[in-house]
Amino acid sequence: MTIERMNPPGLARPSGFSHAVVATGSRLVFLAGQTATDVTGTVVGDTVTRQFELALANLLAALRAAGGSAEHLASLTIYAVDLGDYRAHGKEIGQAWQRLAGREYPAMAAVGVTRLWDPAALVEIQGYAVVPEPALASAARLRPRSAPG
Repeated sequence: MTIERMNPPGLARPSGFSHAVVATGSRLVFLAGQTATDVTGTVVGDTVTRQFELALANLLAALRAAGGSAEHLASLTIYAVDLGDYRAHGKEIGQAWQRLAGREYPAMAAVGVTRLWDPAALVEIQGYAVVPEPALASAARLRPRSAPG
C-alpha cells in the first residue's frame, strides 16, 4: 500500500494539511464524526483546543479498531461552531495534532457551523482513511528486502 501526499508548487504552501492524497493497494475506512465525548457520551473539555484533542483521540481510536493508524488518514473535515476561535488556537491545535497523529497531514477542510448534534460540542472531526489490506500488509512484511547498492 502507498499513500502519497501531493503539494504542487503552483498552490500555496500548506500548513497543517495536504492538498491531495493518492492511495493505492488498500481499503477505505469511513470514519464517523467524532466529538470530545467520554465513554458515557458526555462532551468533556471547555475549550476548542481540548475538545479538538479529545475528538481526534476518539477518531483515532475508531481508526485503530478498523486496523489503521494516523498515518493512514487521507481526508478530514473539521466542523467548528466558532471558526474564528478555532483559527485563533491554530498553534495549540497543531501541537495536539502532532502529539496524537505525528507530522504527516491528510487533505483537510475546516467548516464553520452554527451548532453540532450535541450543543456542548465545539468541534467535530469526520474523515476517511486508507488502510492496507491485511494480506498485502503481511506480504510486505514477508517480502525480502534487496541489498543496498
